[in-house]
Amino acid sequence: MFAILLSEKMDPFYQNIASFPTFIFTFFLLLTVLYWLVAVLGFVSIDVLDFDIPDVDGDLNAGSYKDLSTPDVLAGLMLKFGLHGVPVTIIISLVSLVGWLISYYATHFLIAWIEPGIFRYVLGLPILLGALWGAVMTTALLIKPLRPLFLNARQQSKTYIIGQTAVIRSSYADASFGEALLADGGAGLLLNVRADEGVRFKTGDRVVIISHDEASNLYRIVSEQEFSGM
Repeated sequence: MFAILLSEKMDPFYQNIASFPTFIFTFFLLLTVLYWLVAVLGFVSIDVLDFDIPDVDGDLNAGSYKDLSTPDVLAGLMLKFGLHGVPVTIIISLVSLVGWLISYYATHFLIAWIEPGIFRYVLGLPILLGALWGAVMTTALLIKPLRPLFLNARQQSKTYIIGQTAVIRSSYADASFGEALLADGGAGLLLNVRADEGVRFKTGDRVVIISHDEASNLYRIVSEQEFSGM
């Protein structure tokens, strides 16, 4: 197998994946492959990059973003293009793979014969944009039937989380800030947690999760001692 990969017949393939614009998708594709290898070993969770999708009614436009942070704008764009309902890592992986395939074959059949230079970059730019657009649209279609599966998984996960013990990971946790790590047999679940007013936990404190707020996606916590006395 390695002899085939190192043979001269593979040179056009390597030239295509390392040339503009395909090398951009090649880079992200290699990152996603590395991520999934690490995830299989249990060092990271599948939702390590997840963030909340803002609640935006109707079509998004420039005015919708003026009061939003950069992550909120990114999440809003993902919502607009149908890239939601599954872990962000899966979305990035599919966009990278589909974009790489489109870019590779477009480069191979349209501009592979052109010598490297400014003219090739000029022709490669529309291929890059077209591949990105095609990858986003294709990914939106591919993840559509997956959303109910992940919705059910999230609901079951939230049911499991309530009543479990977690460890404060942030420098502190109070009524306005806090993160806690819940051991799940793998990389662990990092949760946004909030304590009652006037209560403050520090890094390493063990707490019990007693409820979940759907609107804010925050988990309410109490100390193990308080939970035992409930």
